[in-house]
Amino acid sequence: MLVPKRTKFRKMQKGRIKGNATRGTKLVHGEYGIVALEPTFITNNQIEAARIVISKYTKKYGKSWITIFPDKPITKKPAETRMGSGKGNPEYFVAVVKPGRVMFEIAGLSEAESREVLKKAIQKLPIKCKVISKEESLGGNDSEK
Repeated sequence: MLVPKRTKFRKMQKGRIKGNATRGTKLVHGEYGIVALEPTFITNNQIEAARIVISKYTKKYGKSWITIFPDKPITKKPAETRMGSGKGNPEYFVAVVKPGRVMFEIAGLSEAESREVLKKAIQKLPIKCKVISKEESLGGNDSEK
């Protein structure tokens, strides 16, 4: 499970996810990747489920990278607790994902295999995503500048 070793503060405000991603929008390590199309919080369990699918299909031929990390604690109050009496305890950690963020990357497989593997991983995630290649990643952002 992806969990931070330590945090500066135990509890954090939830906040709102506004705008598009400014960092992490290009493929850095791999040839193909998964890009988020919606803003959301992705839990460590969802990241782990997608990672298992990717590692199962890449086996010893491919390599994979996870480019998001769950570092935001989400708190929850116990069931049947009265209102007030402070904030609940941290239950799990999430990664804040904005549209345009590259979440997973793979390399070492053919294009057809890569797209098939990443589509199976997308099914484990709670948002709309798309598969991009290195050319799409670099070409799309350079034309905007």
